[in-house]
Amino acid sequence: MDYRKLGRSDLLASVIGFGCMSLSKTGEKEAKDLIAGALDAGINYFDTADLYDKGANEALVGRALKPVRDKVIIATKVGNEWRADGSGWDWNPRKAYILKAVNDSLRRLQTDYIDLYQLHGGTIDDPADETIEAFEQLVQQGKIRYYGLSSIRPNVIRAYVERSRIVSVMLQYSLLDRRPEEEVLNYLRQHEVSALARGVLAQGLLANKPARDHLGYSREQVLRLQEGLREAGFPTGVALQYVLENAAVGAAVIGFRTIQQLGEVISAWEAVREAGLTGSLAQILVPQTYTDHR
Repeated sequence: MDYRKLGRSDLLASVIGFGCMSLSKTGEKEAKDLIAGALDAGINYFDTADLYDKGANEALVGRALKPVRDKVIIATKVGNEWRADGSGWDWNPRKAYILKAVNDSLRRLQTDYIDLYQLHGGTIDDPADETIEAFEQLVQQGKIRYYGLSSIRPNVIRAYVERSRIVSVMLQYSLLDRRPEEEVLNYLRQHEVSALARGVLAQGLLANKPARDHLGYSREQVLRLQEGLREAGFPTGVALQYVLENAAVGAAVIGFRTIQQLGEVISAWEAVREAGLTGSLAQILVPQTYTDHR
């Protein structure tokens, strides 16, 4: 496993991270076995959120990682507040809520500190300075080590890069979603902020799922890219390599569901990670650009 420093932090994260959102759909033992398998593979970055399963996902991750707490990077997110009746959630980036929510996350994660605390969304109309003030206060208190943003919106990303000390931005990035390449990834690299890529396998379309329409691309276009991946060999590994070749990317965060899938992804990436097979793939489809929130 390779490791990269996240932004200007001292967090050295595995280039393949574990997106834990789906863990709640497995049993307790299966989830712990899956996390143990990830640890054995060298994965040390684990990403969750207080939103997932109303906090139960954080609790599960906390129980599984407690024995190895000092050896892993725990990242979670804040900003979506569940309604009291459980009917849904509302966006809340206010300082008072963040300062309260972090204590609930710490309790569920069974830890004294969070390595990376991320704002789970955001709009350009949010009180960003108030949000940043909350994160800075939590750093000073030692409750979090660093903070970041989870957003695909270029205008929100620029606002936080310019006004805060974020070390990372989690965004969607894959061969089927190259919108960040237009300006965001270069912008982040110039400002020493790492991108955490999610959706790198495009809901399985870049692994083994049948072609279908996806993010403005037709089924035929997706099929053409899939054929290019198969010709390159190890489609999953090549799709992952494409994302990780970008110097702005600190880690590709994948939501593993089974031990078998974990093994297949790691093996595929190991097989191609230095093979340089991705150049021609970028020519198959014309990359899209962000049309909103610019």
